[in-house]
Amino acid sequence: MGRVARMTGRNDCMTDNSRTAGAARRFWLRQVSWRGMALLAAISLLMGIVQATAAWSEQGPTEAVKGTVSELLSILKELKDPTRSEARRWEIEQVIRHHVHYEDMAKRSLGASWGQLSDVARREYVGLFVQLLRDALANRMVEYSGERISYLSEQRERTFAQVKTRLVGNKVDTFIDFRLVSQDGRWLVYDAVMDGGSLVASYHAQFASIIRDASCAQLMERIKEKTLVVKLFEKSGS
Repeated sequence: MGRVARMTGRNDCMTDNSRTAGAARRFWLRQVSWRGMALLAAISLLMGIVQATAAWSEQGPTEAVKGTVSELLSILKELKDPTRSEARRWEIEQVIRHHVHYEDMAKRSLGASWGQLSDVARREYVGLFVQLLRDALANRMVEYSGERISYLSEQRERTFAQVKTRLVGNKVDTFIDFRLVSQDGRWLVYDAVMDGGSLVASYHAQFASIIRDASCAQLMERIKEKTLVVKLFEKSGS
């Protein structure tokens, strides 16, 4: 009996050990499976990021302009209601900040006066210039009535490019040349030429006249007043 009891106890111990070992194996397999799934998910995510980055960096000047125009038209379509004008302006500003080399445009719009500004004043002016571009673009977009844009040609020279387009509609037939610069693998618009007239050159002529008659600080105040008027008009309109 003692021997049987000892053997039974031994078998019970072995059974317990087997159960413990089995549970440990199942736990380990679950951990391996979970870790494997997590690893695969991480690899898939990384590959997606790499592919997206590669696609973005391989995007040419024409594709960059098409993408920018497409985003703007999408904003106009979704936020065309006059009561959504503030949201529309915000979305347009995001497009400018992502697809336009606005720092360079702001600098060239001031010309020699840029060198007279402190770093703080430069940052303030760049911010105001973005708002000015945003409001001007928002006003022009409201007038859009289904005009078609044709992409005619693309010219590249090192890190610079020009995309020639034509805008045709019931009341408009004009040529627009987008000038772009490659920066960190992305093509950014730094000027637009409509029927031979440069946007940056137009701003420069206006700003130079104000600075000549007043000062650069006065110019910045006038831009602030202009953007403030737009905001007040939006609030009163809504």
